[in-house]
Amino acid sequence: MVRSLDGLVMAPVADQDAGQVGTRTRFTYHEREGRIWAEYAGGDIVHGHLVGTREGDRLDFRYVQLRTDGTTATGHCVSAVMALPDGRVRLEETWEWESRPGRGTSVVEQTAV
Repeated sequence: MVRSLDGLVMAPVADQDAGQVGTRTRFTYHEREGRIWAEYAGGDIVHGHLVGTREGDRLDFRYVQLRTDGTTATGHCVSAVMALPDGRVRLEETWEWESRPGRGTSVVEQTAV
């Protein structure tokens, strides 16, 4: 199992569509006893939160965000936690909006070791 996510800062490796997280978005993760949460902001996101659980190297969480255009969005994500060869952490994510149509995949990686 990959080490704790607590205190890690992570960023997407590619931009998504407008109004979603992108390479300028930064996530600060927290983890305690199988619970995970994070705050995020940057790019088109003014403020976002995610909250969920971790079982082994699998995350399952819900997210809510406020975008620069003043709209909000919510969704669900399942992520596989992986260790990169250089020691950083990578999350391979499968997500789906709950507040509107749409789904996809994304990758976020730890910004520094």
